Amino acid sequence: MTTDPLVPPFTDKVAVAVRHDLATWQRLNVTAFLISAVTAAHPELVGADYQDADGQRYLRMLGIPVLVFEASGQTLAAARSRAVGREFPLAVYTRDMFATGHDADNRAAVHAVAGADLELVGIGLHGARNAVDKILKGAHLHR
Repeated sequence: MTTDPLVPPFTDKVAVAVRHDLATWQRLNVTAFLISAVTAAHPELVGADYQDADGQRYLRMLGIPVLVFEASGQTLAAARSRAVGREFPLAVYTRDMFATGHDADNRAAVHAVAGADLELVGIGLHGARNAVDKILKGAHLHR
């Protein structure tokens, strides 16, 4: 791998942590929703359009790597608590959201439960690498 001297090393990261005991389709669904939240909150992270040699354009993507972690429900709850304690913005996905049909119902499902009692199946965040690492303590890269 070569390093482009015009591209500085990443000082921040985008990370998603999902419960280790979810079905594959649930892990993928949760990851997609959480990345959409991080992207909406940080549009400056989106790079330029892609274009192939024929001139066909493709949609822009995040311009920095996305790391996907897995963790227990207890580890996700602890990460949420650390993030909230640091006033660190994050996205959440709860088990109740699997039973909803649209965005308004998702928000209502989260709103109905106290933060400490949310049954988290995933969280997403963006920030300084060391801050994200501290918040996700106990999670490990998804296998």
